[in-house]
Amino acid sequence: MGSQKIISWNVNGIRAVARKGNFTEVFDEEADIVCIQETKAHPDQLPATIRHPPGYFSSFAWAERKGYSGVVTYSREEPLSEGPGFATGRFDGEGRVMVTEHPGFCLLNIYFPNGKASKARLQYKLDFYEECLDYLTRLVANGRNVVICGDVNTAHTELDLSRPKENEKISGFLSVEREWIDRLIAAGFVDTFRMFEEEGGHYSWWDLKTRARERNVGWRIDYFFVNEALATKVTASYMMTDVYGSDHCPIVLELEK
Repeated sequence: MGSQKIISWNVNGIRAVARKGNFTEVFDEEADIVCIQETKAHPDQLPATIRHPPGYFSSFAWAERKGYSGVVTYSREEPLSEGPGFATGRFDGEGRVMVTEHPGFCLLNIYFPNGKASKARLQYKLDFYEECLDYLTRLVANGRNVVICGDVNTAHTELDLSRPKENEKISGFLSVEREWIDRLIAAGFVDTFRMFEEEGGHYSWWDLKTRARERNVGWRIDYFFVNEALATKVTASYMMTDVYGSDHCPIVLELEK
């Protein structure tokens, strides 16, 4: 049967991570699909090697604002379909979502909003969450298998960050944000990393200014979720903590074909 590998990575600037020499590391893994978040670039601003890495098709979504947000999905096989956003157009201006259809599943590559800047941005994040959950439940209700990956910008439980008590009133660990992940799971979506690892101490984001990665003082805010029917085909879900170049590390999902 074989398996397929999907890698997800918030690069915090695709041009910056390419300059550092780390961009090609995820392609060295020979993944079937590579999902990148926070590209901070329009495709026209990128060299051909990033727009179209050898052997991959590219599906870009970008923000109206230059140097902000943006996602791209690279796939070895051309997607059956592709499109930005949740089909309502409400959040399309920030280029946070790319939906691609592949044999056996629909893939959502998402850079979820950060709610730290203001009450308005927190509300935007919560509204985005609601739109996302509604879209996902409709997909599954229509008989689709779904993979959701990306930077969710929220740590789910106290196991998912180094200092939960210090951050319980900070966006990214607010109860209202964490409850959304509870609702996502209650709606039938599985946090694939927790299928294989029950303990804490595993993080995907670290603050660069405080050199937190060296001390592993971090947050797990990057996820792969799948619907319950597809979870039976998940064979691995892990982090590539040895890949640098961003304040996030890549995460990996492996599925039976």
